[in-house]
Amino acid sequence: MYLMISLASLPNAPGCYLFSDENGTIIYVGKAKDVKKRVASYFTKTDHDTKTTNLITRIASVDYVMTMSEAEALLLENNLIKKHQPRYNIDLKDAKRFAYIELSLDEFPRIGIARRTTKGEGTYFGPFVSAAQRDQVLRVVKKVFRLRSCTKLPKRACLRYHLQSCSAPCIGTISADEYRTQVERAAALLKGKGTDLLKSLKAEMAERSVAQEFEKALALRNQITAIERLAERQHVERPKDTDQDVIAYTVVDSTVFLMIFSVQKGLLLGKQEYTFDASGDFFEEFCVQYYADRPPPAEIILPHEVDPALIEYLSQRRGSAVQVTVPKIGEKKKMLELVNTNIEHAFLRDEVKVKELQAAFDFPVPPVVIECFDISHLSGTSMVGSMVQFRNGKPDKSNYRRFRIRTVDGIDDIASIGEVVKRRYSRLANEGANLPDLIIIDGGKGQLSGALNALAAIGADIPVIAIAKREDVIYMPGRMLPLRLDRKGIALRYIQEIRNEAHRFAVTYHRLLRKKKVVGEDEKLKKRAADDYFR
Repeated sequence: MYLMISLASLPNAPGCYLFSDENGTIIYVGKAKDVKKRVASYFTKTDHDTKTTNLITRIASVDYVMTMSEAEALLLENNLIKKHQPRYNIDLKDAKRFAYIELSLDEFPRIGIARRTTKGEGTYFGPFVSAAQRDQVLRVVKKVFRLRSCTKLPKRACLRYHLQSCSAPCIGTISADEYRTQVERAAALLKGKGTDLLKSLKAEMAERSVAQEFEKALALRNQITAIERLAERQHVERPKDTDQDVIAYTVVDSTVFLMIFSVQKGLLLGKQEYTFDASGDFFEEFCVQYYADRPPPAEIILPHEVDPALIEYLSQRRGSAVQVTVPKIGEKKKMLELVNTNIEHAFLRDEVKVKELQAAFDFPVPPVVIECFDISHLSGTSMVGSMVQFRNGKPDKSNYRRFRIRTVDGIDDIASIGEVVKRRYSRLANEGANLPDLIIIDGGKGQLSGALNALAAIGADIPVIAIAKREDVIYMPGRMLPLRLDRKGIALRYIQEIRNEAHRFAVTYHRLLRKKKVVGEDEKLKKRAADDYFR
């Protein structure tokens, strides 16, 4: 039972506190080692984030429940969040549910997917955090070991038997002992004991070959090949044969981008992504909610130390000790770095592209707005120019522009670049519009000089680089030799992405003009033929 209280009567003890609004609705649940100090901090500190500031303005009353320890407070906090679903606690309700692969306990066990593990109804393998990875494993296991997936044994063989994905125990094509052997092998693979299983299968294949049982030896060889291919896609070398979660996150503008890699017996099963608002104790709160519905692994690899009470809570959830590791060097540190790399790729890829480009050229400001020019023609005819704009790492197609070359005769890419650059930025200057942070020219040293001369003629001061075709080297003003960026680096790949888009846009426009020209000439020929006919 909760009691309405004042701040002065809060206990200096571990427990949970509940903030309610003026309507009596619980809007936040938190835990603390010292409830009084933690609650008081909301009203004494001034450097809160936006979300916490909004929360404080809506607090009308505070309730509390004391616990014997902080670990108990963590458990109670999770139960209260589930019960009340407070507005200002992070929301994991919409997260994808994990699934398990299940082997039933029937005489001829069936294989399938289970959303929940029910004791006494089957053997469960997982959870699989990636649906695609789970389905891939399930397909291989069913195909290799030919286990049934029907919910009820039919009275005659179904299509799966004729497709050779089921051994059809329903019509007696396989004995119970032989089927049980296949189930045990499937279970060994799902438990991550693929190496031992392969040794056993190879030994049996050799025995079958010696005994001239070639058909059975061939079936075993096919099983070995399928298992090895599956292992190639899944396997990640780990220093210990244990289950692990690797958790990393980054905070950008009060938003948390968090990712978890789940490793079971040396197999990377997949990743899970979360995005939510940052708050004071968001990481511990996340861990409590995340592991409330799934048992923690034996080891959790984290980027920093956590409260011992959280470790105690995780151990209670698991039923045995959970090791929390904060690696400084070695393989586990590399795994953390890998998760961070995936976070950048999944959530912050566009921001990273801009930052890497700034670092590659030591620009004073990030090149947020980039415009790239290209020229397209066919043997000097139908000369056109294109300009594409990228903003914050993404194409901004509303600001793409196309140009017909007006002042250049014949094939002269340098003069053509000069014309379109001059026309583009003369217009922006006249309109008082913002100039880009960087200009990229599709071409070499000559095209770069054409763009620089055009900018000098109108008095525009904009950084310019050119990327040459074939070798993809970079030409810069005042530099005699081209710059060679890391071919696998993000900066060069970003420049290539922009250049390729400009080229595509130019070629598309050029083809459109050529098509119109051909259609126009056809119409003229038809008209002339008609005039000659009636003349």
